[in-house]
Amino acid sequence: MVLSLAVLAGLLSVMMTSDSRPRLGGNAQSADAVPVMLFCAASNRAVMEAIKTDYETETGLRLEIQYGPSQALLSSIEVSHAGDLYLPADDSYLTMAREKGLVDEVIPLARQQGVVAVRKGNPKSITSFDDLLRDGVRLVQASPDQTAIGNVTRQVLQEQKLWESLDLATTAYRTTVTEVANDVLVGAADVGIVYDAVLHTYPDLEFVELPELQDASSDIAIGVISATSQPQRALYYARYVSAKDRGLKRYAEFSFRVKEGDEWTDVPELAIFAGSMLRPAIDSTIGEFEEREGVQVTRVYNGCGILVAQMKAGQHPDAYFACDTEFMQQVPDLFPEPVDVSQNELVILVQKGNPHDIKLLQDLTTPGLRVGVGHEKQCAMGWLTQNTLKEGGVQEEVMANVTVQTPTGDMLVNQLRTGSLDAAVAYLSNAAGAGEYLDAIRIQGIECSVATQPFAIAQQSRYRQLASRLFERICSAESQQGFQAEGFRWQAGVKSPAAAGPE
Repeated sequence: MVLSLAVLAGLLSVMMTSDSRPRLGGNAQSADAVPVMLFCAASNRAVMEAIKTDYETETGLRLEIQYGPSQALLSSIEVSHAGDLYLPADDSYLTMAREKGLVDEVIPLARQQGVVAVRKGNPKSITSFDDLLRDGVRLVQASPDQTAIGNVTRQVLQEQKLWESLDLATTAYRTTVTEVANDVLVGAADVGIVYDAVLHTYPDLEFVELPELQDASSDIAIGVISATSQPQRALYYARYVSAKDRGLKRYAEFSFRVKEGDEWTDVPELAIFAGSMLRPAIDSTIGEFEEREGVQVTRVYNGCGILVAQMKAGQHPDAYFACDTEFMQQVPDLFPEPVDVSQNELVILVQKGNPHDIKLLQDLTTPGLRVGVGHEKQCAMGWLTQNTLKEGGVQEEVMANVTVQTPTGDMLVNQLRTGSLDAAVAYLSNAAGAGEYLDAIRIQGIECSVATQPFAIAQQSRYRQLASRLFERICSAESQQGFQAEGFRWQAGVKSPAAAGPE
């Protein structure tokens, strides 16, 4: 069966290093540039003020922050379509924001736990949930409809059928979690439900952890607002906040339970190894990612056998996009959590019009036919070709006609176009763009003729979060269309490799 070929420039796959365009790193930005605007939950005010001071002192750049309840901030973003970054007290608000198309990139930061705030020494002897319901105990909470702590508290206690009784025992609801802490501090309330990290700046208060509130925790993340006019500057600050030796160091000092962050670098340099056949599907996407993030991504394209040999010799990229799972499985110590992204099938490529009337693998055994295949040890395509020929029962006969074995499929395409070969076994994507000169014959009835391409982030990468965002970009709807145009099949339900790591 002859397949139509998608558009692709038939270029040789070689090692390619990203250009050295000047980026908008902190030292390259002028101090009088438009400041980044952050909408930040009130529960993060103390730590964010400390980070703001560090950031402005170190970079000379300005940051403006609007504090408030998470829901109110989200509503403001939705109405105004303004601002650059959004940091709610619970990442569920970022999920809502993404569903509404208000936020793009999301970077995890920390976690905070719901607890009961009491004055130093716990004068009301609060030790159990029932103590919150006692007569004479004045309880205040943050609004469940406006704040993250109020919302998660209500959800958790509703599941336990305890919310109604706590709601009846609540003396008042406040607009922010810090107002709750202030009420307890000045004696306007005896107890209040807050996040543990909020009490870091309240030395006269302490907290009690209750089993009923064990699941009332919130993951904190920062999101880039879709309407931002300066995404590179917004992401620059987001990287600063989420760096383990910058913003996250402050979060830990303020009693938050931090996630694993990247190292801070003004202009990070990310390295990715990728099979040659993936180049036309991902290269422009990576270029767009570089521009938006203000980073540099070094791409090394080659046969996966060669790439694996380089990695085993000591070259360790931040990410690896393999042509087939076989070549990912050869470096499991470097990439323990691969994710299957796409598939690509082997086909028989022939000159336009199929002058030798090739229809089956068996036809490649015709005496005198000049056949090209991938090199078995240098690329996934060659390894897969040998398995396919073996399963088809024609390996020895076809190999007798093979005049060239190459590390990439593009080389085979070039030799077909110049008339040096009569037929070649290569990926469908290798021939995309050569439809004017070549036809593709599908290999029927052999399951192993389909390669699956996995992506993985290196366990020891300094930039696991950045690499995770690159993967998300590769999985975007626009990128998927590019893959499909190049002859790849997209894997349904692709999820990002784990990047946050342990707390």
